Amino acid sequence: MSDALPSFEDTTDFDNADRGFLGALVPGVVTASDGRVVWDNDAYDFLKAECPDTAHPSLWRQGQLSARQGLYEVTDGIYQVRGLDISNMTLVEGERGVIVIDPLISVETAAAALALYKEHRGDRPVTGVIYTHSHGDHFGGVRGVLPHGTEEGVPILAPAGFLEHAVSENVYAGTAMTRRASYMYGVGLPKAPDGQIGVGLGQGTSTGTISLIPPTVDITETGQQETVDGVRIVFQLTPGTEAPSEMNFLFPDHRALCLAENATHNMHNVLTLRGAVVRDSRIWAHYLDEAIEYFNGRYDVAFASHHWPTWGHDDVVRFLTQQRDLYAYLHDQTLRLLNEGFTGVEIAERIELPPALEKAWHARGYYGSLNHNSKAVYQRYLGWYDGNPAHLWEHPPVELARRYVDVAGGPAEALAKARAYAEGGDPRFAATLLNHVVFADPGNEEAKQALAGVYETLGYGSENATWRNFYLRGAQELRQGVTGEMVDMTNPEMAMALTVPMLIDSIAIAIDGPRAWDEDLTIDLVMLDGVADAGERHRLTLHNGALTHRVVAEPRTPAGLTLALGKVQLLGLLAGKGVQELGIEAEGDPALLSRLFSYVTRPDARFPIVTP
Repeated sequence: MSDALPSFEDTTDFDNADRGFLGALVPGVVTASDGRVVWDNDAYDFLKAECPDTAHPSLWRQGQLSARQGLYEVTDGIYQVRGLDISNMTLVEGERGVIVIDPLISVETAAAALALYKEHRGDRPVTGVIYTHSHGDHFGGVRGVLPHGTEEGVPILAPAGFLEHAVSENVYAGTAMTRRASYMYGVGLPKAPDGQIGVGLGQGTSTGTISLIPPTVDITETGQQETVDGVRIVFQLTPGTEAPSEMNFLFPDHRALCLAENATHNMHNVLTLRGAVVRDSRIWAHYLDEAIEYFNGRYDVAFASHHWPTWGHDDVVRFLTQQRDLYAYLHDQTLRLLNEGFTGVEIAERIELPPALEKAWHARGYYGSLNHNSKAVYQRYLGWYDGNPAHLWEHPPVELARRYVDVAGGPAEALAKARAYAEGGDPRFAATLLNHVVFADPGNEEAKQALAGVYETLGYGSENATWRNFYLRGAQELRQGVTGEMVDMTNPEMAMALTVPMLIDSIAIAIDGPRAWDEDLTIDLVMLDGVADAGERHRLTLHNGALTHRVVAEPRTPAGLTLALGKVQLLGLLAGKGVQELGIEAEGDPALLSRLFSYVTRPDARFPIVTP
């Protein structure tokens, strides 16, 4: 990675981050009803000092900017609360009240943000909500601003496909993602110069109550116009960019453009380190280019769901142009090198940004990185395999580690060589070698301590916040084992938003296949309610260890068990309650349900990462 940095003499970002400041939450701490702290921005006060040796100066600067907290005026009638969660809450004043854009992660932080706004702008009712996209940090706190939901007819606007994508991620790989997210966001690390200093996109994620109120107005096409509380809004759909369901939009009467999370003050992730489906950087660049042209001449300020705004039409165009070029260049140059025969790892070492982007603070890799994003583009097109037969059928980590340690002359010799590499300025290979020693013998405390030290060295030198957090969390768990609670992003409202096929899928991916190899059963679920599901018969078949399902109109053969039930009752079954307890109508052999659930496993989110 390049060592070239933009000029620290350029204070434009600091000027913009402070512009329009009206007041902060004092103290900058948000608690739940039980007194538990769910957000503490004051914990980052140490960032006001000079950068220490335990942090990259560029990342320290980003933390100083992102840790600013309070209510800010974006333009007349538009305000942002920043620094009370990883995301921003934007508030647009209408004729009768205020429209809330992206009500943060937690009910508690959203309520605190709204209260801070009202403290400075008066007690206005919430007359509309807009979700910019389908990630939890942009809708989870909605009941903090609408505690009674949509009972009063408050419109909630969201891009097409929002609800499905908002909840589906947790169904399939949610447990593994949650575990890896604890590394990515530095959960459990001390907030300190030698610990977690932010995540690049913001400072961290709140840990309060998650909620979800389904949208009432779908934005289905670019150019769609809506008026909410007298405020005109023009939308641009941007599916498949930073989120599967996302949109930018313009407030023409305010000459203000909301960029959602499509253009923020860092390089974003094409593939987040916690894991996800690879994003399409080509489409991302396309929609940024479309935004430049479609909204051109109609704005004087652009703001996003993270970081601080950009003022001035020409400066916004320059910002968007560079962000567009960033993702286009990343995509195209990775493909150029890929087609020249380079592997993902090789491309990540060769690719470099043009000078104009290298020197742009907003293009720095604080959250995404050029290194892991180029690997993601490679993965999107060619997958995990690099074409080298030596990599086609490798041993799993423990078996591979034992063989490497043997070749190195045993654990003591491997440990000595790793220390020599670390002292010689190659902590990357020292980490590789020490990782083999630890996986070959996880009881080798000397190797674990040495590896933890190398991870700290790598973390302290990382400009990317999520890399830093991964390294430091790895070091912490090598020394202390798996500690701390995993943050659960699910709740009853999100579960109710799942479709019946998604709920059945959640059973299917938890089936212990080998134990069910000889099982053969069918169960029909006849749904009694639901917008899309009422009257549908879902046939579940467990055969050869695989649970499959389909909708059947008129079954040709009877199922072994038929259950007539509603969504709430189905969720009750998944929670372990019985058919009679839930009042479910049943016809057939009730033992089939017990047999089915006897094969369902409950994954433990505290699985090891840095040890076998």
